[in-house]
Amino acid sequence: MTELLEPLHPNVALVVAAAAEAGLTITPRRFPEGTKTAADAAAAIGVTVGQIVKSLIFAVDERIVLAYVSGSNLLDEKQLARAAGGTKCKRVDADAVRSATGFPIGGVPPFGHSSPLPIFIDPDLLQYDEVWAAAGTWNDVFAIAPDDLVRASAGTVTDLKRT
Repeated sequence: MTELLEPLHPNVALVVAAAAEAGLTITPRRFPEGTKTAADAAAAIGVTVGQIVKSLIFAVDERIVLAYVSGSNLLDEKQLARAAGGTKCKRVDADAVRSATGFPIGGVPPFGHSSPLPIFIDPDLLQYDEVWAAAGTWNDVFAIAPDDLVRASAGTVTDLKRT
């Protein structure tokens, strides 16, 4: 079940404001049962898993980067490292995610981060009319056109899928 957000969670308000700065109007939706995983989000929203934007945060040669990957794909860490101009790619902990983005794991949106970060986007997301991304918490999401996702996040579209 979805709920319209009233009042907005502070994290969600930041995402809405960042979208507005990028010339977008987004309509966040809250799913109290949670949207922590791509499968959970797809089931709650009623879309395919591929339409879910997984926000994955890694350190490439100790520099934090973000990868937005289709929910139906697994990230190839070597491809992410190459895309970021590095060699070693490793997961970061929840504290590093919050420090780098300002948001918790499971709620990292495509824009509105506390600091600018390199962003890489799975081209498989571009096949859909709309995709769904986190809106600042693990149970708030919003729909966005893939082209707007790329533009507003200033992301680089590059192959990230594990084969």
